Amino acid sequence: MAYQQTKALLKQHGLAPTKKLGQNFLVHRHTAERIVNLAHLSKQDTVLEVGVGLGALTVPLAAAAGQVIGLEADSGIIRFHTEHHTLPDNVRLIHQDVLKADFNELAQQCGGRLKIIANLPYSISSPFLFKLIEHHALVEYGFVMLQKEVGRRLTAHPGNKEYGAPTLLLASCAASKIVMTIKPDEFHPRPKVDSVICGLTFNPVPDRVQRIGAINYPLLKKVVNGAFGQRRKTLLNSLTSTGLLEKKIMATCITKAGLSPSIRAERLTLEEFVTLVRIIEENLHL
Repeated sequence: MAYQQTKALLKQHGLAPTKKLGQNFLVHRHTAERIVNLAHLSKQDTVLEVGVGLGALTVPLAAAAGQVIGLEADSGIIRFHTEHHTLPDNVRLIHQDVLKADFNELAQQCGGRLKIIANLPYSISSPFLFKLIEHHALVEYGFVMLQKEVGRRLTAHPGNKEYGAPTLLLASCAASKIVMTIKPDEFHPRPKVDSVICGLTFNPVPDRVQRIGAINYPLLKKVVNGAFGQRRKTLLNSLTSTGLLEKKIMATCITKAGLSPSIRAERLTLEEFVTLVRIIEENLHL
């Protein structure tokens, strides 16, 4: 669906991209097909699409998968598809904000772990990613369209300014990589930045995640967020601000983890954070 065709279709049906929903409709069929090909779907698969829009991704998804469950927050879009029967028969639309959706219920409807294709508003990308992390046991994989800057944060390495809490929390349960870059002219309206498709693999459990083993995720989240909440401070000062432990005990924990209390959070690997979290946890129980 080319740019002018998309504009005309929206106008014809009294629809318009809204700032409130942060809508940017994908307009080129070949781009949608490339995204679908990344998922290697079969007719045995049920895929969850987040952000149906005008169906640019939905139609090729329906051709590749056995069933598509499409979540769409815009009631006007739902009405358009329902009244004009624009989508294939194996697509089931749900009028739902993904941030309020019950992932346990969706996993039951999908018959197993969720296979997610998401072209969602950039304004909700962070809470959506954290929802994936919180429910990672229910997710097989996701191909998520993000602002390029966000995608780079998720795949950053220690010492990089883009490296932060989202990088580490995602890495604790999934492998991530940028698999495709999409230019602004692929959308209506055109965003001001490049977009990327970020591939996230939760299951089979990535080797790195297996090597880490079981971890107290709520505590990891609190430590990582605390460490990066004031990233210019030393690790000791940042973590003392969390109130988890007294400063002297926290310093001992950091040293026991083989780290310098004066190091900054952005220098630590995931494995070093995990080691530190386990030592902190032991001291919390004293």
